[in-house]
Amino acid sequence: MFARELISDVIPPLRTSDSVQKVLDRMAEFRINHLPIVNDQQILGLISEDDLIEVQDLSIEIGGLSLSLHNYYVFEHQHIYDVIRLFAEQHLSVVPVLDQNKNYLGLISINNMVEYFAVMTSVKEPGGIIILEIDNRNNSLAHIAQIIESDNAQILSSYIKSFPDSTRLELTLKLNRTDISAIISSLLRYNYNVKATFNDIKADDGTQDRYDQLMNYLDI
Repeated sequence: MFARELISDVIPPLRTSDSVQKVLDRMAEFRINHLPIVNDQQILGLISEDDLIEVQDLSIEIGGLSLSLHNYYVFEHQHIYDVIRLFAEQHLSVVPVLDQNKNYLGLISINNMVEYFAVMTSVKEPGGIIILEIDNRNNSLAHIAQIIESDNAQILSSYIKSFPDSTRLELTLKLNRTDISAIISSLLRYNYNVKATFNDIKADDGTQDRYDQLMNYLDI
């Protein structure tokens, strides 16, 4: 997915003629801490809520303030991973999107990003989650997928977490089935280290059976 596909037309940019009060009101309305200042399709930079903390007169136009505007943006053809990286590295709440001539097209808000990430990782879809601990030298997603598909299941999404100064990897898999007990058994047979599971409807430690037996005993 490209950056242009996540542009929101809900949040309008600021103009240099806007007052400080208007900026703060708009940030509060959309629950964001940054907004782009745009004049004639040219972005001047991002203004943050922190830039306005010491301003006493809220009626002053932002064009009359001495600001060190943040010059962060992505181009429309950049991958969405570049947008995620910018959000994370610069702690932004919005990322402006420009065309190849550096004309302002719109912005991507952190809320848009969270919604997209939810779709990308299939978090709204029912299904079990398996976390495997593997070595990066044995990182064969094809083999793992083959094991899972042999149990008539599919991987909806996957992502890897690495650790500094280690060859250890953590692989998280979201599957299209909630009954994943057979899949877990298959992975264990192939010596995969199953670190954790979630949403497994049959992942039961026997507590319910012991409870039922106790109730039957008390009824005697």
